[in-house]
Amino acid sequence: MSIEPETQARERKDLAEALRGLRRASGLSGERLALRCNMSQTKISRIETGRALPTVIDVERILKALNVPTEVSDELLKLARRANVDYASWRTYARVGLYHKQAELKALETSSHVMRHFLPAIPTGLLHVREYAVETLSPTVADDPTRNVHRAVQARMDRQAILDDTSRSFWFLMTEQAVRWQRASDETMAAQCAHMAEVNGKPNVEIGIIPQRVRVPGTPMNIFVVYDDRLVTVELFSGEVILRDPRDVSQHLSLFDLFWSHALTGDDATAFLSETSESFMRQRN
Repeated sequence: MSIEPETQARERKDLAEALRGLRRASGLSGERLALRCNMSQTKISRIETGRALPTVIDVERILKALNVPTEVSDELLKLARRANVDYASWRTYARVGLYHKQAELKALETSSHVMRHFLPAIPTGLLHVREYAVETLSPTVADDPTRNVHRAVQARMDRQAILDDTSRSFWFLMTEQAVRWQRASDETMAAQCAHMAEVNGKPNVEIGIIPQRVRVPGTPMNIFVVYDDRLVTVELFSGEVILRDPRDVSQHLSLFDLFWSHALTGDDATAFLSETSESFMRQRN
């Protein structure tokens, strides 16, 4: 499967044209197909013209309504699954300004009500103190794209206001390694852990910590975030993959629940973070 932007655009266009062609070959109007699929005619039109990307479930409903042969249906469903995967590189974001990524995340958070962050490597930006954010947003190796660190950090700090919106709930699940990985000075690490302990007291925030001593029947492969039950973002060194297939979303929700069931939560998580903060302070001295 290719996730190059040009290939993605072509596959989405191919999907739209194939669905439009099948509907016309069946002799059905857009209105009749919409009735059979329990969709609006406007949605069918937007799908067929490529203005809206159908989910895999949307495509399944359309193919079933059109009585498409199994072998054709299978190929189009594969195409739909590929079309529902996006990839964006950090280099692309850096070219237009990494702070634009923070604005994109803010818009995504504003349109969601339940956000689940799985963080096996590092705390997410919503939990950062400023000094820690500076460290994580600064280039680290020669091939890292240049960026306006100050502007990106400020945008990240501004995003954190959403944590005070009690109409939304946030679940942050970290490994002990993510908490202890020394990404900054002892003093900054201490402040970072103390800040997370404080944030865990917010009524709409839950922080979980998976201790290293706990046996977990799963491997923490990637950082991922699930927004409601509609999409998943997965972070890589080079960029970010976005998944919209309901089965991918369901799988990541199940993984989150599995890992969460082995975590310290509530007062236990707060105590762990406070103790880790004190440990970093002792190292400083």
